[in-house]
Amino acid sequence: MTTDDRLYTTHHPRFAVAPMMEWTDRHCRAFHRQLSKHALLYTEMVTTGAVIHGDRQHIVGFSDLEHPIACQLGGSDPIAMAEAAKIVADFGYDEVNINVGCPSDRVQSGRFGACLMEEPQLVAECVAAMKDAVDIPVTVKCRIGVDDQDPEPALDAMADATFAAGSDALWVHARKAWLKGLSPKENRDIPPLDYDRVVCLKQRLPEKFIGLNGGLETLDQAQPYLETLDGLMFGRAAYHTPQIMGEVDRRLYGAETNDVSPWEAVRGQMAYLDDQLSKGVKLAHMTRHMLGLFHGRPGARSWRRILTVEAIKPGAGVEVVERALAAVSPANFDADAAE
Repeated sequence: MTTDDRLYTTHHPRFAVAPMMEWTDRHCRAFHRQLSKHALLYTEMVTTGAVIHGDRQHIVGFSDLEHPIACQLGGSDPIAMAEAAKIVADFGYDEVNINVGCPSDRVQSGRFGACLMEEPQLVAECVAAMKDAVDIPVTVKCRIGVDDQDPEPALDAMADATFAAGSDALWVHARKAWLKGLSPKENRDIPPLDYDRVVCLKQRLPEKFIGLNGGLETLDQAQPYLETLDGLMFGRAAYHTPQIMGEVDRRLYGAETNDVSPWEAVRGQMAYLDDQLSKGVKLAHMTRHMLGLFHGRPGARSWRRILTVEAIKPGAGVEVVERALAAVSPANFDADAAE
């Protein structure tokens, strides 16, 4: 498929970084933005109660450099979802998303996340209420089913109900979630992937935006799915090996720019680190998201060791990052720059 503005948003997210609890915070997103100007970045899931009643600046605040950015909400009460969506939109987010995929005990007890796969009409009510409240895209991220559900009717029911209610997109994690018997961690690996199920959904609904999530590790592996589907959402691979994002703008968005090297990403992040340090943010809170940047390259172990050991020390500043960067093979940088 070619990039167009037919589907759900002006930035058409052919690539997105998945919402990941305790990982995709504002410092992670600022770092990822150094690698790709076009990728859609997601917040961690935030509950409607936290957004409505908590410290909003702390919970959903972000910097302008993070655009395009989507906020993922956890909840199931249409009135609360609409109120939280309005708050999110007023903060300037480009999209608001409903979590119908998280399998943790906490979200099950709160009647949101993956357990909502069994209540597609309730999710549709949330979508409709949110669409009435905001002008930004409202999207859904779901699984292909839970527990003993048959993925064929389960995913169809979720897609049909939410699109009928006005959802602008459906991102599908192509695994079941087992709410009984598997931990959240096991639910990310043990249930088998079924990409064909997502492709079949797109073939049935060709005019709707259907994005693929789950187990995507490299662009070479994932890019062929864009011949059928509309977007790719990377999770752990984007976090643990973020250097792959340096190719996204050229390969998936057709940008006539050079790929962003890991060294360029670090240098571009320095001003952000300095600014946040001046506001009292600890260096380790930011550099923890950068540990995998040089994965597979000479000096990667030294890079990780210096950041892990030195960044946690009192008063640690950008000189720690500069020292870690110097430990990565200069010869490798020269070769990268010459490509």
